[in-house]
Amino acid sequence: MTSIKEQAAISRLLSFLQEWDNAGKGLRNQILTTFIETNEGKTGPELELEFSQGASLFLIRVTTWLRIIYMTGLELEKILRSIGIFLSAVSSNRYLLEFLEIGGVLTLLEILGVEKINEEDKKESIKLLQIIANTGRKYKELICESYGVRAIAEFLAKSKSEETQEEVQVLLETLVHGNPKYQNQVYKGLIALLPCGSPKAQRLALQTLKTAQSIVGATHPSIVDRVLTVLSTVHLEVQYEAIELIKDLIHYDVRLPLLKGLVALLMPPVKETSKLQARIFSDSSILQTTTQLPVFLQQAAAAKTIGILARNDLNLAVELLNLRVVHGLMSAMGNTDHSNSQRLASLTLEYFVQMFPLVEEQVRKSMGDELYQLFLNDAEILYTKIDSIQADILAANKVNATTDSCDCIDNSSISFSTGSNDMNQRGYTNDFEKLHSKSKE
Repeated sequence: MTSIKEQAAISRLLSFLQEWDNAGKGLRNQILTTFIETNEGKTGPELELEFSQGASLFLIRVTTWLRIIYMTGLELEKILRSIGIFLSAVSSNRYLLEFLEIGGVLTLLEILGVEKINEEDKKESIKLLQIIANTGRKYKELICESYGVRAIAEFLAKSKSEETQEEVQVLLETLVHGNPKYQNQVYKGLIALLPCGSPKAQRLALQTLKTAQSIVGATHPSIVDRVLTVLSTVHLEVQYEAIELIKDLIHYDVRLPLLKGLVALLMPPVKETSKLQARIFSDSSILQTTTQLPVFLQQAAAAKTIGILARNDLNLAVELLNLRVVHGLMSAMGNTDHSNSQRLASLTLEYFVQMFPLVEEQVRKSMGDELYQLFLNDAEILYTKIDSIQADILAANKVNATTDSCDCIDNSSISFSTGSNDMNQRGYTNDFEKLHSKSKE
C-alpha cells in the first residue's frame, strides 16, 4: 500500500504528463526549458526521484514528439538537449536502451540530412550520437549498421559551421576506435570525404585518417590518388595535413605508388598545360589566375613534399633518385607560369645536389656554368634571375641521375642536410606564409 506522500508524487507526475500531452508547441517549449534548467547534470537516480520513478514516461513522450516534428524544420534544440540530459546521466543505461528501442539512432542520423533543420540543431544531434558511441562497442556498431558513417560524413562535407564540423570529427574518431567490425567502414568514409568542397572538412578528414590508418593497418588502394589530389588545394592548412598524412603513408604498402605519384606531379600532362595556353589566347584575363591552376598547385606541393620526405629519410631520397626525381624537379624549375613551383623545386633540388655527387655533376652539366652558379648562389630566388632561354633549358632537361649510375653519397654533407629538424631549413621555415603570398601573384 502506497503512502500518502507517494500517492501525491504519483499524482503530480500524472498531472505533469497530462499537461504535456495537452500542450501545444509553445507550452511544450516552456516545459522543456524548465526541465533543462532544473535537471541538467543530474544522475539517473536523481531523475527518477524528480519524476517519482516515472522519468522514462517523459523521455518516451519527448522522443516521440521529436520523431513526429523533426521533418517539419521546427526548432529541435530544446528537445535534443532534454534527451541529452537523460542519455548523459550517470547510471542511465536504461534511458539509453529505451531511446534506442523507439528508433532514436535513426532519427538522429536522419536529422543530419534534412535541409530545413538548422545547423545548431544538427550539432545537438551529433552530440547525442557522441554520447551513444561513447557508451560502448555495440552502440558504435549500431550507429554504423544504421548507415551512420555515410550520413555523418556527408554532413561533415556540407556543414557550414567549423564548430559543428569539429564535433563531427570527434564522433568519427570515436567510431574508429574500439570498433573492429566497422573501423574499415569509417576509414573508407574518411577517404571518400577528401574530394569534398569544404576545406575545413578536408582538413579534419585528413587528421582523422592519420588516426584511422594506424588502427586499420592495411591501406585502401584509393587513398594514394585521393591524397595526391588534395595537394591541388589553395588552402595551406589542408596541404599541411595532406603532407603529414603522406609522411605516415610511406611506411605502408603504398610507399612506391605514392612516391611515383609525387614525382609524376612534377611534370603536369601536356594536355593540361596546353588547355591553359589555349585559354590564355582566347581570354587574357586567365593570365591573372594561372597561379591557381590545380596542376601547378599540385606541382609546387609535390616539390615541397618530396623535399620534406627526402630530408627526413636518406633511403627514401635514394628511392626518389631512382624514380628520376631530379629530372622532374628541374622541369618544374622551368615552369615560368608558376613561380612557387620554381622556388620549391629549386630548394628541393639543392638538397639532392648537396647529398649526391652524381646529381651535382649531372645538374651542372645540364644547366651550364652560368645557370648552375646562379643556382648555387641562392636556390630559393633562382626563378627571379633566369631568362626564358634558361627556363627552357631547365624544362627540357634530359638528366637521368639514378643510383644505378653511381653508388656514391656525399657523407660529408649528411650532417649538414639532415641535422636537427631539417624541414625548418631556409626556404621551408615560413613556407605557409610564402606559399600564400605566391599563390596570389
